[in-house]
Amino acid sequence: MASCNFLVQFCGEKEMGGDMRVDVLIQGFPGRSLCHGGLGWSTITLLRDTQRTVLIDVGAFGVRRELIKQLRDHGVAPDAVTDVVLTHAHYDHSVNFTLFPNATPWIGDIELEWAASQPPGFNPLPELYVQALAKDPRTRRIRGDQEFLPGLRAIPVPGHTPGGLLYLLECPQRTLLFTGDSAKNRAELLSRDVDSSLDPVASRQSIDTIWALWRHRPGTVLVPGHDLCMVLDAEDQPVYLGERRAGIEAWFSESIASVANIDLCCEPDPRARRQAWAWTD
Repeated sequence: MASCNFLVQFCGEKEMGGDMRVDVLIQGFPGRSLCHGGLGWSTITLLRDTQRTVLIDVGAFGVRRELIKQLRDHGVAPDAVTDVVLTHAHYDHSVNFTLFPNATPWIGDIELEWAASQPPGFNPLPELYVQALAKDPRTRRIRGDQEFLPGLRAIPVPGHTPGGLLYLLECPQRTLLFTGDSAKNRAELLSRDVDSSLDPVASRQSIDTIWALWRHRPGTVLVPGHDLCMVLDAEDQPVYLGERRAGIEAWFSESIASVANIDLCCEPDPRARRQAWAWTD
């Protein structure tokens, strides 16, 4: 398979403590398995300045090898991460918070109260990890619309889960929106229909909130929970940044030396901006 290095982004001077660098470590994928349950391939983003090293969502078990590879490639040790910021409590976004011993986990208060009160069930909540998160003395609960870290604002976007949050990072030249699963992919943004929503009406209202924030400042970059980053073009349509990369290796023969590579990407969007891009102050 080709390298899984994804989109690299930069942001200029910010109150968090100087030059802010934003790297998408793991690219979310807008799909599901037909026969084996959810894929759980969600976006993981690294924010760094001179004072903090922040991860926005941390993925599921299956991403651990790739996540540590990406962290090493970016010169970040797990014990150097200062903050783990979770959009919601589902397993594919939250369980790896345990891998960062010096980090402060952040999650919505409503989200954690709801998740911790749920009995074990056939759903995406990782019961034991939710309980560990709720009991962890490091955990900080975000209450409503607030700037909980310098320059990083949380905004409620219920629907997919009751207490989901999006995160807004404003830089001098760009704004970034991290939507988690309140808007998992381009199809949900355009249709305003959210798959796997506990409250479809609330989800549509949250999509409206996202669109209003996205349109507020030209050039705002939207980082969804399960898709490529996007910006709006001159016709107010979402345009992908970077190139989608996803695939699996399979053993269908009698030897492990014979590997079938299966590309999971569709034909490229002709409007997508293929190159990695960057900005500085």
